[in-house]
Amino acid sequence: MSGMVDGRWVTSMPAAEEIKGGRFVRMDSLFRDAVSADPDAKYPAEAGRYHLFVAWGCPWAARTLAVRALKGLTGLIPAYYALSAFGGEGWTYDDGPNGPVPETYPLHRYYSKAVPDYTGKVTVPTLWDTQTNSIVSNESSEIIRMFNKAFDGLTGNRLDLYPDDLRPEIDRWNDYIYPRINNGVYRTGFATTQEAYDEAVGVLFDALDTVDAHLATNRYLAGDACTEADWRLFCTLVRFDIGYHGAFKCNLRRIEDYPQLSNYLRELYQWPGIADTVWLERIKADYYGLTNVNPSRIVPAGPIVDLTGPHDRGRLAGKGIREK
Repeated sequence: MSGMVDGRWVTSMPAAEEIKGGRFVRMDSLFRDAVSADPDAKYPAEAGRYHLFVAWGCPWAARTLAVRALKGLTGLIPAYYALSAFGGEGWTYDDGPNGPVPETYPLHRYYSKAVPDYTGKVTVPTLWDTQTNSIVSNESSEIIRMFNKAFDGLTGNRLDLYPDDLRPEIDRWNDYIYPRINNGVYRTGFATTQEAYDEAVGVLFDALDTVDAHLATNRYLAGDACTEADWRLFCTLVRFDIGYHGAFKCNLRRIEDYPQLSNYLRELYQWPGIADTVWLERIKADYYGLTNVNPSRIVPAGPIVDLTGPHDRGRLAGKGIREK
């Protein structure tokens, strides 16, 4: 596994994230500070101060892009899109907080600026603070909570993706979906034994069946309001048929084969601003570019996916908007 050891980029390092018994085990994010609405906080909410490093293919980065769009933060928090993760230095960029760079600039250099002796993975999303030259967070689940609340005083946006009364239900769905679906596709695709694969793919499709049945009578996961739980799931669903189904062998069924999930996916994709956070062809190329799952790196021609068609979610109660 590539990463950093004592502030130096290495292509092979002692891995906290590795395959154990043929099963994929994900490493926790290490930067866990937060932007706050409090002007006296370590990282107070300010326009233009924080910059977001992302990649088109990454579902964790996609969460932050979706919430950034929904909360009206695209003009306040610039985002930079990785050129590739397949070169020798991990995620690389041709643009950043100091403007375009003459040559590609690897994200790991920002990590060594923030922590000169940093040891660990270099991941997206990464939320960078331009004032202190430090990383606020590289944990997507916490970044979306910041975006949901911390900048409201600057934007006036009152959409609430984590309302108080729905938090137990949101947390319940997050806790159910993350290991089984969000990370379940990786446990399936990165399995290196038949036993580990069979276990992971079974858990994955049992969970998809459960969610599809729930959505038959509920417009969104937590009921009639669209919440962060929906957007966390969306970022996996939108990658499923074009990436996980083929490249990761998650091929019992497509999302398009699920009557509720397929319509739900189209509705979420058609929310204002969301389509701009999804580049289907680039996402597909990123997954089929992973040599550990597709050694030839040949990108298939299909499938043809159209998320702009009509959906039937209007038959269920709820418009999705919950304001603070």
